[in-house]
Amino acid sequence: MSSTSSSDLSYRQVLFLAIPIILANLTQPLMSAVDTAVAGHLPGAQHLAGVALGSLLFNLIFWAFGFLRMGTTGVVAQYFGAGKTESVLLTISRGVLMAGGLGLMILLLQQPLIHGGLTLLGASAEAAEQAHLYAQGRVWSAPFALINYVILGWLLGCQRVRVALAIQILINLVNLVAVLSFVHGLGWGVSGIGRATAVADISGTAVGAWLIWRSYRTQIDRTQWAELIETAAMRRLIQINSHIFIRTACLLATMAWFTHLGARQGDALLAANAILLNFLSFTSYGLDGFAHAAETLTGSAVGRRDTKRLTRVIRVCMAWGLLGSLLYALVYAVAGTQLIDLLTDQPDIRTLAKQYLAWAILAPLISMPAYLYDGVFMGATRTRPLMLVMLGCSLAFLALSLALLPWLGNHGLWLSFLIFNALRGVSLALSLRPAVTAPLNSARS
Repeated sequence: MSSTSSSDLSYRQVLFLAIPIILANLTQPLMSAVDTAVAGHLPGAQHLAGVALGSLLFNLIFWAFGFLRMGTTGVVAQYFGAGKTESVLLTISRGVLMAGGLGLMILLLQQPLIHGGLTLLGASAEAAEQAHLYAQGRVWSAPFALINYVILGWLLGCQRVRVALAIQILINLVNLVAVLSFVHGLGWGVSGIGRATAVADISGTAVGAWLIWRSYRTQIDRTQWAELIETAAMRRLIQINSHIFIRTACLLATMAWFTHLGARQGDALLAANAILLNFLSFTSYGLDGFAHAAETLTGSAVGRRDTKRLTRVIRVCMAWGLLGSLLYALVYAVAGTQLIDLLTDQPDIRTLAKQYLAWAILAPLISMPAYLYDGVFMGATRTRPLMLVMLGCSLAFLALSLALLPWLGNHGLWLSFLIFNALRGVSLALSLRPAVTAPLNSARS
């Protein structure tokens, strides 16, 4: 983005930045939706429940390393705003090295991770068997999925949102073709769904690596590669990533606990909750478009030490986020039952999902501020408040779910989850000035 005055950020500019991010984000739950739809049309609830468990397991594993994307975006956006190209390249390189190492570690530890993770999530023997088949194919994507986080973080930090969209579309097209070929063509069943996702992630990494080389081939010879492990930069990276890791671990523990409590109520209810969680995935990935726009614009404003522009970024992105959440709620209210029918043809699962649909309708309105403020804090690399807020809200969810589930059943579980997201938004809003704007003002003085 060009160096312009702090007050000239228009609603149209933010929308043009956010739309490709929204489309790119929506391709992520499309992968899960394709997997869900294919498994949902296999005979018996155990296939869909198995894919739901296996997919959640890898979301938990991979999202635990989501700091690779989030930390990269904030740091790259600040260097991008300050015009430090070589620092951007070094940041990408540190992220890729870390992602590759962590991915190889997952491969080496795959057996205890898969067995232990599925045991903790809990399910019937039939669903667990299908989840194992899915996981044994999906696990080989680990290094590539994590490197893709770094690539996406780099593209968002540099505001190359159309390129990010193109890569995500490619990954989803490869996944669609592969899952149909492996399941219906080769008859691999649930195992084929996991393998298809791995093939898709590998394709994304190949394209991303080529883009990095093409973008920085003239800087490679000039870059001081000894700075790759420079002490201050590594300390900053570790601090940011450790905060985000703990924050993400708390969020994933919350989702795992949600799924565990659903699994305790039977495979049919577990599968119904999985259907509605696909709705929430579409919601979060879509509204995160405005959060990611806020993230990269916040990082750029912080890199330029422009407090007025930061305030404008938050105001404009919040307005778009509110409109987006209203649209999501309207779509789910009007077409929610049809979407459920599209995702599964199992009558008992359809009935249960429709029984709890109201919570998916309310979720966008209640959760939007939490998503947006996450982006602001990430872009400013003020990650400690994010960690503390998530820790407190996760503990609140644990207490609420244990109290409300015996009283209200699955409705109590969903109510606890929406209160959890509402608390996140309120807490981050109250933390905004002391954590973000006040330090930035001090840096200017």
